[in-house]
This record gives sequence, C-alpha cells and structure tokens, in this order.
Amino acid sequence: MRTFWTCCIVGLFFAASLQAKVHLPDIISDNMVLQQNTRVKLWGTAKPNANLTLSTSWGAQIYTARIGKDGKWTVTINTPKATFEPQSLTVSDGESLAINNILIGEVWLCSGQSNMEMPLNGFWNCPIMDANETIANANSYKGLRFANITRKGAVTPQETCEGKWQTSTPESLQWCSATGFHFALSLHKVLDVPVGIINCAWGGSSVEGWLPADILKNYPDIDLSKAGSSEEDEYKQPMIMYNGMLKPLQNYTIKGFLWYQGEANVGRHATYPDRMATMVNLWREEWQLGELPFYYVELAPWIYGDGVDGVSGAYFREAQFKAQSLIPNSAMISTNDLVEPYEAANIHPKNKTLVGKRLSYLALVNTYKIKGISDRGPVYRSMEVKDDKAILHFEYAPDGFNRMEDITGFEIAGEDQKFYPAEAKAVSHTQIQVSSIEVKVPVAVRYCFKNFQLGNLKNTREQPVYPFRTDTWD
Repeated sequence: MRTFWTCCIVGLFFAASLQAKVHLPDIISDNMVLQQNTRVKLWGTAKPNANLTLSTSWGAQIYTARIGKDGKWTVTINTPKATFEPQSLTVSDGESLAINNILIGEVWLCSGQSNMEMPLNGFWNCPIMDANETIANANSYKGLRFANITRKGAVTPQETCEGKWQTSTPESLQWCSATGFHFALSLHKVLDVPVGIINCAWGGSSVEGWLPADILKNYPDIDLSKAGSSEEDEYKQPMIMYNGMLKPLQNYTIKGFLWYQGEANVGRHATYPDRMATMVNLWREEWQLGELPFYYVELAPWIYGDGVDGVSGAYFREAQFKAQSLIPNSAMISTNDLVEPYEAANIHPKNKTLVGKRLSYLALVNTYKIKGISDRGPVYRSMEVKDDKAILHFEYAPDGFNRMEDITGFEIAGEDQKFYPAEAKAVSHTQIQVSSIEVKVPVAVRYCFKNFQLGNLKNTREQPVYPFRTDTWD
C-alpha cells in the first residue's frame, strides 16, 4: 500500500511539473514567420495564476501577462519590418521556453480542398508541372516557410491543431502546397521579404465544412447529424474542418486568405455565393484583423457529373464570379487556360505555377499596391447586335487582346436558344465580334460556358478572359 501511495504522490508531482511548463500550440514553433510591422498574438498554456514574461530578439521591451486559473495566456507583441535575419523569442512562467529561427515577413492562410492541398510532390497519377526542378532548388528559397495543418475533423471547436512550421529543403518542400508555394515565391521575389504560408485544406471538403454549426443550422439542405458520423465520409461532413483545423488558428496574425475550392459544391451553385460570403465575413470577424483580403481560384475545366458538354461546372463558375460582388476586398483568378486537353478527366490539373502567380498578382496590386502589374483578365460587360453579328465589350483589356483572329471558345444563338460554334475576332482594343452563318439574328453569346471548354482569348499580359454568358436561360 505504501508503494501505491508513493507512486501516486510522484505522479502528482510529475503532473504539476508538466503544468508549470510553458506550452505553445504547434503553429507557434521554431521556423515560423510572423507578420511584419504590426501587433501579433502569441498564446498558450503555463502554470495557472503565475506571471508570464515574454522577450524578443528584435526589441528591448519585456511583455507580461497574468496566466489564468485555467493555465491559458495571451500576449500581443510588436513586430518590426521584414527581415531575413533569424530572430527568436523567449516565454517564461519561471521556466523558460525559446522559439528560434523566426523570420519576419508576410503570412497568408491557404484553405479549400484538394487542389489547394495538392503538394509539389503531386498526387497518384496527378503530377505537378516542373515539380522535380522546383523541389531540387529548395535550398535556394531561404525566405519561404510553410506549415501544413493536419487533417482532423471535430464536432466542437478545438483549441489546438497539429502543424509546425518548416523550412524549405528538398525533403520538406515536396509536401508544401504547390499553389501556396508559387504564390509565396512570387510575393517573395517582388517584395523582397520572407513569406510564410499556412496550408489549412482538406480534399473533397465543401464550403459548409468550413462553417460552424450556428450558421449551418439555418441551411435546410445541411444535416448536422452527419458531422462526426461513421455513416458519412469524413471529407463530406459539415463543420468539422472549421472546428478541428481552422478555429485553432484564429489567433495567428495573417495578412490575408487564399481559397481554392468548389468542386464539392458543383450542382449547388444557387447557394454558393451567399455561403462563401458568409464564410468570409465570419472568418474576418473571428480573426479581428479588419477586412482581410480574400483571393480565390475559379473552378478548373473538368467533365463533372454531366460530361464534357454539360454546364454544371459553368453555372458554378458563374456563381463564383458573382461572389466577388458580395465579398468586399475579394477577387477571383481564372484558370480556363491552365488545363491541357488530356486533363479533361483529371480534377487536379498540373499547372499550379500560374495559379499561384495569378493569386500573387491580385495580392501585389490590391493589397500591396504595386503598380504596373496586370491583376486580372478581361471581363465581359455588354453586347450590341449589328446586322448578323454580336459585338461584345470588355473591361481589363487596356491594350487589347492577345490575338485578333483564330479565337476559340465562343458560341452564339438566336431566339431558338440553340448554340453554334462561332467565329470571333478583335475589332478594337476592347471589342470582340462574334458571328455564325447558322445564326442570322444573334440573341446570346457564350464563352467557354461548358464543363470542359478551353478558350485562347486573353489580354496582352496573358491574363485570360473569364468564362461568361450573355443570356439567363436555364
């Protein structure tokens, strides 16, 4: 019996010693990137009711906080301008814990489903363009850091998630989001600062997976009982990504969001714009950093459920485009030209280089106010009919188009609503003329308005025309 009580006492002392140590969430780790020139939050647990101190290598100020009776603490510290010089910080509740090799720069959170999650290594039978060369050069990307948040669903909001910061080496970089990497590399080259990306994505997840129960309960088509149920594939479940992966990150100070998602919501285009806008508004409120920029990726051409010539994907892209008008400080890039013909049945196209770069152009122009860069492709604005030809007017083509003739991707219809392949040519720096011998009185024009239809019309900066239609027919 004496041995038993001795073990119990030792166990209690051991538990108390663990409680006395400072513990940090995974996302606050060696190699992290902190957002420059701002106030960032740091948080964790330590000895309850004790005093906590925090010091940094870049400043003389000592930050203090009183640790709660539950052992939780939060400290907000000032960060300097960006630097490639490794920094450190030390947290102590009487016992010190150091975080080393910190860079100060720009931090972005990447979320969505598998095309955002897709690493430079690629997926099975789904390669990433130029991946081996990119990975081989990993040691030259000294200013890039990334953290992959481990897939973990939860039916209630969690305080922690798994995912530590990593430096760029060939061994580690192969598992970095390809889209996130090329976004970060472009920002790094233009701004000449370190860039960190947090990849918080789950393949197959819907927009409803990244929303909480108190919002989802108002959606009649969402069954919250499926969350946490063994009867539903985990990636299809509502709210579990929000609770298990996103919620634990909301103290981490970021510059903005990148979103690459939609395949799981095809067929539900009527509800998507409002739900994505609701999601963005919620995330901004919970991060408490103002109207953080939200840049996202258009659904790529693919066969989807109704085949190559179906329009379920086209309807969804239209809904994505509409969402820009509902979400302040947001913008969408087009990917219509970034899929090869043989990739019609591959939902993970290989060209993530230009996806990441185009996202970076949105950020560089709209967030960082860099002048001289084209941030998006031509946008259809209006149509007029002259004789048997439709004249289309565009914005975001200040110097015209990338070609005057041999333009593909257009269709035209008359009052019978039957579309025919159309001839198209540039007739001015903002106008495209569309016609067909089959249609004497044009009523409607569509451009790449099918599940899988590739166009070749761009502006002179090689930014593609967004797929569109002039009609509202079902």
